[in-house]
Amino acid sequence: MKPISTVLLVCLVGCGAHTATAGNRTMTPIDVAKLGFVVGATVSPDGKHVAASIKARPEPLSEGDGPGWTDLYILRHKDDGKAPRPYITSRESIGSVQWASDSQAVTFLAKRGQDTARNLYRLALDGGEAQRIAELRPGAKAYAISHDGTRVAYTVGRAADNGAGALRKSGFTQEIFEEERRNPGLVLLDIASGKNADIEMKYAPSTFAWSPDGTKLAVAIAPTGTIDDHYMKRDVAIYDTSTRKQVALIDMAGKMGQMAWSPDGKQLAIISGADVHDPRDGRILIAPATGGKGTILLGDVLGHVRSLAWKNAKTVVFALDKGTANTLAQIHADGSGFKTLIKAPKELFYGWNLARDGDRWSAMCDSPAHPYEVCTGRLSKRTVKRRTDTNPWLKDIRMATQESITFKARDGMELEGILVHPLDPVEGKAPLVLQVHGGPESHVRNGWLTSYSGLGQVGAARGMYIFYPNYRGSTGRGVAFSKLGQADAAGKEFDDLVDAIDDLATRYPIDKQRVGITGGSYGGYASAWASTYYSDRFAAAVMMVGISNKISKTGTTDIPDEEFLVHTRKRPWDDWTFFLKRSPIYYVEKGRTPILIAHGKEDPRVHPTQSMELYRQLKVLGKTPVRLVLYPGEGHGNRRAASRMDYNVRLLRWMTRYLAKGKHAESPNLPPMAVDYQRWGNAPKK
Repeated sequence: MKPISTVLLVCLVGCGAHTATAGNRTMTPIDVAKLGFVVGATVSPDGKHVAASIKARPEPLSEGDGPGWTDLYILRHKDDGKAPRPYITSRESIGSVQWASDSQAVTFLAKRGQDTARNLYRLALDGGEAQRIAELRPGAKAYAISHDGTRVAYTVGRAADNGAGALRKSGFTQEIFEEERRNPGLVLLDIASGKNADIEMKYAPSTFAWSPDGTKLAVAIAPTGTIDDHYMKRDVAIYDTSTRKQVALIDMAGKMGQMAWSPDGKQLAIISGADVHDPRDGRILIAPATGGKGTILLGDVLGHVRSLAWKNAKTVVFALDKGTANTLAQIHADGSGFKTLIKAPKELFYGWNLARDGDRWSAMCDSPAHPYEVCTGRLSKRTVKRRTDTNPWLKDIRMATQESITFKARDGMELEGILVHPLDPVEGKAPLVLQVHGGPESHVRNGWLTSYSGLGQVGAARGMYIFYPNYRGSTGRGVAFSKLGQADAAGKEFDDLVDAIDDLATRYPIDKQRVGITGGSYGGYASAWASTYYSDRFAAAVMMVGISNKISKTGTTDIPDEEFLVHTRKRPWDDWTFFLKRSPIYYVEKGRTPILIAHGKEDPRVHPTQSMELYRQLKVLGKTPVRLVLYPGEGHGNRRAASRMDYNVRLLRWMTRYLAKGKHAESPNLPPMAVDYQRWGNAPKK
């Protein structure tokens, strides 16, 4: 991808285009491959500037492969007519951009020049070359600088040793599964002297934050560094930074997200689950810095908190997802004074953060017209301004109409989703593709939906309806709603998918004989279920890193406790028959839906054998077209530019091929193994 052209674009709330827009051409997979987007938008403590981290990827057909790089731009909060200033655009990968407490510089992690590992750099606001301010231990990951700028806390990975040592050179390369894993360490570094001091703990640290006076450090800890413990078993320990000893412990109810100290250092606000069975952190926990259980706020609010910040010592402001939109709201730390500040903006917020004055803020924001950009505003004026245009070429794209709709399930429950219409009028009825989100503790918002793993505007340009259902068990509608799918995998939650088809077909010219389904992870599970149990309803399926066997999945995943506590609510040995009958392979003989199966070969979450099992059974039965594509080096989703584009094109090609004639028509042969990326990556011929 060419260096990003970041041009200022200012618009007020409501500038996102939801209806069809004019342009010269349609969206294509090649366009998807070159999309840039903001991955961080952090306002300076004094509120005058915003640091924007912008992700870019190489164009795989012309610039090679790789996960991409992150550029750094800085813009002035008050400027309405000037483009952000480029600071680092050299295709190096910088990470964890943070502001110095005096707002005169940014810091970041990078491996530059003669560095053998990532180190900590400082770049002054008035420009010049970035200076390395600290040489960190190898394996440094996350960091935070004390408010007085004298010390750095950072986590560092620690190498495992199974005793082989130098004998590895002689071929002793055995691995002791999971036992070799060592917890990461937490280190305090004095910047002036360069001296490192370990904080001794028997736990695995992850996120952490300095108290305002620098005397304490709040650290999220888990028994081990496994992803399962990270999800389900974290608490918050308070450490004295002079003695490096734990002085307090905050007991968490379940999952946790962002945490922040109150300005007076007496309390912490933490995004938390309501209890250990809550699928998603989405409440606010107010806990005293002296430790204890704290108080859960917003227990009955029908939404999920995304990010938060203290407005003052008594009030917390937060971004709240509500259905397919979101809002900015505030609440007092004692639970009173809930108030909506900005209601349902069409620019949807993510990574929202607040300056020290409790007024000026910045966030990443997206809409149906664009991926994540920088948005800024002032709470006092209730304003929202989009400040960047990372993909100016999108103005040349004709965008299809996108709308948030509701539909009814067979039991009368009202559900939500996002519908993207065919870009141009279709003669007769049009095909429909269900794009099912993963989790299921996730939901789809009415923002930018076109990605390597989703058809969005690319499918609309090919004459398809694309529907993103927020089936029961999704987030965005409160704790109770997000628990509706528990202990009922593939039950009512997946019945909602076919109910959506029936409901939509009564309101839109949809051909029920030409319905496809796709999704990743839990959405891949839905795709496998639709192509077996519900095969009579679907003409095509594409399954990405999906589940096919609930029994073997529990024995190969890296999140068995999360699976138990917030999904199945029982172990396989409690009810083997239930797990078997909620597995797509149990219904494989019903499978007549042509299915493309894709998986990263190094996926620890949903092991690739889940895809192999379904592929093998369908292949042996020989009753429907099936293909399995494995991506070496990829995990639970694709990171490299080439593998992302390959999947996107194969997804489009599969749907186009098998939705052409209708459900269970005499299927054509499998498409060629090789893909003509140039042909399929460009717009279809008229």
